[in-house]
Amino acid sequence: MIVGVCTETEQNEKRIALTPEGAKKLISMGLKVSIESGAGVKSSYMDEDYIEAGASIEKNRNNLLASCDMLLGVQAPDTETLKNLKKGTILVSFICPLQNHDYVAKLQKLNITALAMDTIPRISRAQSMDALSSMSNIGGYKAALLGATHLDKYMPMMMTAAGTIPPAKVLVLGAGVAGLQAIATAKRLGAVVEAFDVRPVVKEQVESLGAKFVEVPIEEEETETKGGYAKELSDRNKEKQRTVIHEHVKKSDIVITTALIPGKPAPLLITKKMVEDMTPGSVVVDIAAEQGGNCELTKPGETINHNGVSVIGPLNLPSTLANHASKLYSKNLLSLLDLLIEDGKPNLDFNDEIILNATITNEGEVVSPFVKENQ
Repeated sequence: MIVGVCTETEQNEKRIALTPEGAKKLISMGLKVSIESGAGVKSSYMDEDYIEAGASIEKNRNNLLASCDMLLGVQAPDTETLKNLKKGTILVSFICPLQNHDYVAKLQKLNITALAMDTIPRISRAQSMDALSSMSNIGGYKAALLGATHLDKYMPMMMTAAGTIPPAKVLVLGAGVAGLQAIATAKRLGAVVEAFDVRPVVKEQVESLGAKFVEVPIEEEETETKGGYAKELSDRNKEKQRTVIHEHVKKSDIVITTALIPGKPAPLLITKKMVEDMTPGSVVVDIAAEQGGNCELTKPGETINHNGVSVIGPLNLPSTLANHASKLYSKNLLSLLDLLIEDGKPNLDFNDEIILNATITNEGEVVSPFVKENQ
């Protein structure tokens, strides 16, 4: 069985799905690994590293695609790539099926068996496969660094001969994996940190990192999905939430927003008016920009200045730390393949909750209940 890995075609994507260490592991499982020449260069993994691990290097992309039985990717491959695959080829990558219905239809039409790293269920047995968390962790870390870089103030308290400078105030909205890492990183940099999340259950986690939890008195409502994600609030509770958030945004030097709802546009948390009430020189880092953003002024992929406040809408933050992001993603992917591969061959056991939910398409049909329920 030949496992192929190609250069990612998405703009600004520097990651590679499989590191040399990962290639070595797959080879030890009885698989052959073929890497497109130069595919790992942007994440600092050279062809020589893969050759040393026992993989082969293929200079012709189309030859690699036509010969592989399984294709590993980070981003969902483009249509041209899919067309060069054999029928029945197994694809494993991020797919975002709820946002990409047309793409799922293409997978069905081309008879590609596709497993999505982003629909693996959030259960304890699948923690080692949770690529969403791995990448969100990197995103939260880099968001705090971006905020510090654009801020025209110190982050920590500074005691100098010229006087004492107070620490920067950072507000993090959304305390999932990305938010918690943003909190931890801002604290390491010496800032005073506050955080808000619609899920009261995360208060303890926020406080364990040394941040203050901002509480919003909302009416009784379920705020968390079965998968542990935040749910969208009712309009009445959203208004209460915005009123409290506004007061804290005004006092913050940096606001980092991380709130996402699976399969839906990012919820609006920061209005134009809130930004206008911030002190000039302040910064908003909106890492939900790829799904529309949590800030009304966010322009995905751009940094704008509004009344002296920088509003940053970064895209694909994990790719900016491509070496470690690839290392973590490769390990997530290998954990899934450890479950999927038996005796050198794939075993699509749909009695297994992980395999069932991760498999988007197989033999021209949609398989994942997660996707079926939200079509």
